[in-house]
Amino acid sequence: MNSRKISRFFVYLFLSVGAVIMLMPFFWMFTSAFKTTQEINKFPPQLLPSTLSLTNFKRAFSMAPFARYFVNSVVVMVCSVGLTTFTTILAAFAFSRLRFAGRTLIFSLLLSLMMIPFEMLIITNYSTIVNLKLWDTIPALILPFTSSIFYTYILKNFFDSVSDSLYWSARIDGSSNWRYLWKVMVPMARPSLMTIVLLNALASWNSFMWPMYVISSDKNRTLPWGLQVFTTEAGSYPELLMAASTVVVLPVIVLFLFARKYIVRGVARGGLKG
Repeated sequence: MNSRKISRFFVYLFLSVGAVIMLMPFFWMFTSAFKTTQEINKFPPQLLPSTLSLTNFKRAFSMAPFARYFVNSVVVMVCSVGLTTFTTILAAFAFSRLRFAGRTLIFSLLLSLMMIPFEMLIITNYSTIVNLKLWDTIPALILPFTSSIFYTYILKNFFDSVSDSLYWSARIDGSSNWRYLWKVMVPMARPSLMTIVLLNALASWNSFMWPMYVISSDKNRTLPWGLQVFTTEAGSYPELLMAASTVVVLPVIVLFLFARKYIVRGVARGGLKG
């Protein structure tokens, strides 16, 4: 019993040290956002600000249109999440319940695309956006992310776990595939759908590389790309950079803290078949 308590103590100690190491950069960023220029440049470093003032946030917002960046990020996130969720539901149901020639082969080919990193598709996607005359527009940030085979895989596995007898009972009662999907399958798949929505929202909010290629004007920048530009313009003001970074990171942290259980639960359910 004693040895078990000792081993558990060291496990908790190791996890606690790891948690402190992981949280320390966020703690430093958040506290530095309220420090003055003198406080943030002190040596040895000053851990906490002397006063909690929003001056740095006001100065950061006056030097760059972060309010506009925030609105753009929200618009892109909402549209991307809505379209991706809709296409994921349709694709997962088709591959799970509908019987058509080449279904297994097509799905296997789509799964193989997951092995291709997004960086290899940038040139193709960029050329498509330019040919459609959507460069430097908000739709350019949404169009390439209206579907995901990874989310389709998660939802398909959940649909596969639902008994076929339920489907055929609904069909015998006169229900169409469309009605069965939205009235039966979608309500049952809420945990997996919640996971898809949350993961997609986090990915959309944190997207940096793609906006950097297709957006140039201030009015269409999102928060991560706007923060990068702000970094070069306010490099000598670390307290302003910390304030701007807090605006970008804080919504994601809050969303993750409230939704982490749904993410783990949905991935576990969607990743198991049976």
